[in-house]
Parts: sequence; C-alpha cells; structure tokens
Amino acid sequence: MMHFLNGRSIVSPFPDGMETLVVGMGCFWGAEQRFWETSGVWSTAVGYTGGTSPAPGYREVCTGVTGHAEAVLVVFDPLELTLEGALGVFWNNHDPTQGMRQGNDVGTQYRSCIFVADEAQLATAVATRDVMEPLLADAGFGPITTQISALGTFHYAEEYHQQYLAKNPTGYCGLGETGVTCPTGVLS
Repeated sequence: MMHFLNGRSIVSPFPDGMETLVVGMGCFWGAEQRFWETSGVWSTAVGYTGGTSPAPGYREVCTGVTGHAEAVLVVFDPLELTLEGALGVFWNNHDPTQGMRQGNDVGTQYRSCIFVADEAQLATAVATRDVMEPLLADAGFGPITTQISALGTFHYAEEYHQQYLAKNPTGYCGLGETGVTCPTGVLS
C-alpha cells in the first residue's frame, strides 16, 4: 500500500534508519494528518491496535467490544525528527485528559494511547508524559489518562481510511488541542 500524498510505502520494510511510533489520539483521520504535515515524517498509516480481536475492522472496532484503539503508525527519520519531537506532536494535538473520548467522539477506540516498541520508547513516552502533566494541571486540566503500553499487532485500517482527510478535505475530525505545548529538547 502506498501513501496517497507522497507515494511512499505505508507498510514495512521501511528504509534503513527510519523509526516508527504508534499512537492513538482520538479519531485517526485528524491524528494522521497532524503527523503527515510534520517535517521529518516519512510516511503514515492508520489502523487498530491495543485490543483483542485478531482481525478488526472499522465497524467492529466502533462497537467497543474489541478493545482496539484507532491508531496512527508514524514512520520518521530520527535525524530530522527525534522520538521526543514526535511525541511532542502527539501531546500538542489532542487532549490527553479525556479518558475514553476526544471531544464528541466517545468510546474506547478514541482513547489517548502510546504503544511502545521497546524500552527506549517507553522511557521517552513516560518522561514526556511527566513533563506534560504539571503543565496541563497548571492550565486547569485534569490528570493525563493516556495509556502507555507495549505495541502488539498493528492492524492496518481499510484503504478508504488511509490519508482520509487528504482524500476528503472537508471530512469531520473531532481532534481538539489543549493549547498547552510539550517542551522538547529537555530530556537527557
């Protein structure tokens, strides 16, 4: 499968040196757009992960019984965009304090989540969360509800969901920002 905008592959193998990150920020259409617009991102794809169904589809995920989240696979060049920077895009572009929702989109599939591939990603995800939590509290938000867990299988969403907002520029996106910016370059 090829990316609708840049013609690059959205499935591995990816070029040498590329890294991947899988996150859920609510509706995957808007979340994917935030990343494909980010400098250093090589490719993106949407899919489902974090649940129990072995072959989830959109209608099944929307029932809430699968436990899967709508997620974005981000393929990025760490020489142009660090993992910390990619996580900054995650924190800056949704409200991680809403539990099982983002705005009017309600359900387990819309939860805030980071699915880590290894211990280094886990450490960076936790560190950026720990930087964001007091900033959000100072701005009047509740505690962060973001799930941080190991990445299982990433199930690619149906083709019509891939780069949906590029194909349907007037499509709905319930993603909302908090106005709080995650500082980057502060982790050692």
